[in-house]
Amino acid sequence: MWTIPNVISFLRLALIPVFGYLILTEQDVAAIVVLVVAGFTDWLDGALARWLNQVTVLGRLLDPVADRLYILVTLIGLAVRDFIPWWLLAVIVAREVVIFVCQLLLRSRGFGYLQVHMAGKAATFALMYAFPLLLLGSLGGTLGYLATVAGWAFALWGVGLYWIAAGIYVAQTARALRAIPA
Repeated sequence: MWTIPNVISFLRLALIPVFGYLILTEQDVAAIVVLVVAGFTDWLDGALARWLNQVTVLGRLLDPVADRLYILVTLIGLAVRDFIPWWLLAVIVAREVVIFVCQLLLRSRGFGYLQVHMAGKAATFALMYAFPLLLLGSLGGTLGYLATVAGWAFALWGVGLYWIAAGIYVAQTARALRAIPA
């Protein structure tokens, strides 16, 4: 359990309330730094787990939980501050509900967790780039404008890929459930 990658994941989780506080209190530069650190450690924990041969069940659970919590807290912060419309938050949360229901159905029938698909990884990657850029847009000026444009490009691609991945996960769930003998 106490592997280097898992400790990094726990630290990433511990930074979520710090980030939430920073974004809601409009300490944008510090919030961006925390978000960038979170994004880097998201990559680092997985890379170290594979390199050190320390892939664990706990690590496979912590990583997506941390990703989802960062995405949720970031979306709430950005929506509260009117950087993004509330519908964007609703679209992403709805996707998470779909995945949660798929996981519940599979687990209730004795299956393991859904295998992460590349579309889901790409979506998370795009959203993790989108949010710091959208936040950076709050700084104004030419840099802020360019960051906002790039942030929205990543956000829209991320949401599209999120729902493509959801469709793949729903299809995987349906195939698995159909394979159960009657």
